[in-house]
Amino acid sequence: MTEPGRLRSRLAQYEDALPGHRVELVEASIVAHRVRPHHNATIRGVWNALRAQLSGDWGFTSDVAFVFDGETELCPDLAVIPDAAVAENRSAYDPDLIELVVEVVSPGSVRRDYEIKPRLYAARGIANYLVFDPYQARCVTFWHPTADGYQGRDTIPYGKDVTLDSGLGALTIDTSELPRDAVAPTD
Repeated sequence: MTEPGRLRSRLAQYEDALPGHRVELVEASIVAHRVRPHHNATIRGVWNALRAQLSGDWGFTSDVAFVFDGETELCPDLAVIPDAAVAENRSAYDPDLIELVVEVVSPGSVRRDYEIKPRLYAARGIANYLVFDPYQARCVTFWHPTADGYQGRDTIPYGKDVTLDSGLGALTIDTSELPRDAVAPTD
């Protein structure tokens, strides 16, 4: 920490070193991967769907560090946190602020998004974790966090609405317009 109450991201040193890459510190390993257009289009679609349903008390971060501990700094594709925290415009935040977290699968992130991150997010008590997968044309919702992981998991194929009850209220995300990879299953 550089100031009382302010987090410092160890990832800051890599911000300019790997342009065009998404960089995270996952269980003491630096992980970098390129993102593709479907990745950003999915984030934008989910962001817009949620923005229309949330009160002004809630804001969004995308690819901003959340410092879990000395070995893990995750940069979720989308995190819903209090708008007052977003207004502080930090480079790193406490993961306890996260009410809802979204990851979009890329070819190199499958194991992290489906296996590692659910365990880490659940252990921090993050109520809802959504994984949007343009390669499988589906969304996997994780809910009911415990120290051992999420106890609930549902898989919703693209084309159907993702609905969830959350601390933010009832939310619906229309997946029919989300991009699908060319090899993804169709309806």
